Amino acid sequence: MQKYFFIALGGALGSVARYAVGTSVSNRLGIRFPFGTLAINLSACLIIGISMEILNRHTDFNPALRYLIPIGFIGAYSTFSTFEWEIFLNLNSGSFWIAILYVSISLVFGLIAVALGAAVGRAVS
Repeated sequence: MQKYFFIALGGALGSVARYAVGTSVSNRLGIRFPFGTLAINLSACLIIGISMEILNRHTDFNPALRYLIPIGFIGAYSTFSTFEWEIFLNLNSGSFWIAILYVSISLVFGLIAVALGAAVGRAVS
């Protein structure tokens, strides 16, 4: 039962963080390009890299943290379905190059963020 509590807690925190980060970035940089979702996806990649590296190296940590952070928090915080919807909208509106740029940046920098997160996780472990 404890794992469901941690998933729910992480999900609540992740969804609030998603809203806060997404609106903050969009308000600053505009909505023509989906900067808010991009910032969320890249930071989620960084967070999962850090958290999984630390959790995998420290098996003595409470196993509930695996439910809290990578499943609950990142599950609610990351925005893959929104990412796909924004690509779909750009393609349907004729903004082919914005869609391609968004996909490319998300994939390349997302992978870099995961690798950076794993490196940070190793460094602090």
